Amino acid sequence: MIKKKKLQEASIPTSSMADIAFLLLLFFLVATVIDVDTGLGLTLPEYVPPEERVEIKVDPERLVAVLVNEQGDVLIDGEIVSIFQIKNLIKPKLLARVEMPLNKKIIVSLKTDRKTIYNQYIAALDQIKLAFFEARDEVSLGRFGKRFKDLTTEQQDQMKDAVPIIISLAEPEQIK
Repeated sequence: MIKKKKLQEASIPTSSMADIAFLLLLFFLVATVIDVDTGLGLTLPEYVPPEERVEIKVDPERLVAVLVNEQGDVLIDGEIVSIFQIKNLIKPKLLARVEMPLNKKIIVSLKTDRKTIYNQYIAALDQIKLAFFEARDEVSLGRFGKRFKDLTTEQQDQMKDAVPIIISLAEPEQIK
């Protein structure tokens, strides 16, 4: 009996397929940018138990109350304003107290309703911070002829003393 020789079937060589897959995987891992949410850069105060808390009376003339209700309405010292007007209303008050001591500087209190949309809260906070930054720029231009970011460290410290960022983030509550 004569045995027929089996013919080898045609096949695609797969020996380097694993290498190619590994290189593609490595390429995409290196080339992909992974977006990391950083959140808000806020320094929160240390927790103080209620029995150890000390109440400090603040002069009402120093306090600028910014209230945001659940509909997104903004009230500054009882007047309804748009979110984008916050900066223009706070900045003159900051500039008026530049030469005063620290215990006479403006305190901006941001208070929201528990149901306030988070974007409204962030937009209001951004406008408040922008008022402080623009006030610092204006004062540094007047004193040194340069914007705040272009000042030396010593000059920046002087501007931080002249226009300190004092923002009180109050507990949310029902605001009508």
